[in-house]
Amino acid sequence: MVELAGAGYAYEDGPAVLSGVDFAIAEGRALVLLGRNGSGKTTLMRLLSGGLRPASGELRLDGSPVSYDRAGLTRLRTAVQLVVQDPDDQLFAASVEQDVSFGPMNLGLPVDEVRARVDSALAALDITALRDRPTHLLSYGQRKRAAIAGAVAMAPRVLILDEPTAGLDPEGQERLLDTLAGLRSRGTTVVMATHDVDLAVRWADDAAVLTPSGIRFGPAPRLLADPELLAGAGLRQAWAPAVTALLRARDLLGAQAPGPKTPEALASWH
Repeated sequence: MVELAGAGYAYEDGPAVLSGVDFAIAEGRALVLLGRNGSGKTTLMRLLSGGLRPASGELRLDGSPVSYDRAGLTRLRTAVQLVVQDPDDQLFAASVEQDVSFGPMNLGLPVDEVRARVDSALAALDITALRDRPTHLLSYGQRKRAAIAGAVAMAPRVLILDEPTAGLDPEGQERLLDTLAGLRSRGTTVVMATHDVDLAVRWADDAAVLTPSGIRFGPAPRLLADPELLAGAGLRQAWAPAVTALLRARDLLGAQAPGPKTPEALASWH
């Protein structure tokens, strides 16, 4: 659906952050991006959403190269939306409703359709009661939800979230994950960048791990059970695979042993 082919990027007067990247977002999959700070996650997300233009290679949407003129970027941003980590970098309007309506209004949609999209986005993020609230009076978790609602109102096919659970308490994290599950059930493909490997194991279908030697991509349960890969990416091993490995080393996951027999079963049990 969205892919980078041979893409590279370097900031002015700096070394290449990404080089020769081949990376694709498959429709309907929950994809998690992991890597240490400075590994290129933010750059990758901005390339995928059109905020940056590859210095080499190209970005494709539905197999066709993206053009970076007004029409091309409008087409891309209608399909792909990025929500940054700090909601205060994204919210700017006087009220929640005004902020969420900004994107659809700028698409030139009829007023009735804009209202319908705003109503739907507010309901999806469970913030309908906050529609008239000034954005500066929202709690941190509410601001996160309002920022995501603004992206959802664009009806994107792909929603990219940078550290969406950072700064949220456990209840707030679970509410957000429930919201993302609801968006996925409506057909939105969700990509999440995070440092939380336990969350990634529990949530993602696929994982992309950014390391100094490149990007490793594969099914999340297999990729995130590789302790050497995670260590090379500056990440801690997830709880479930780590405990599975320990139990297996003690021969406690044999055929006659009680309890879960596989990493996937242990993750579900946990």
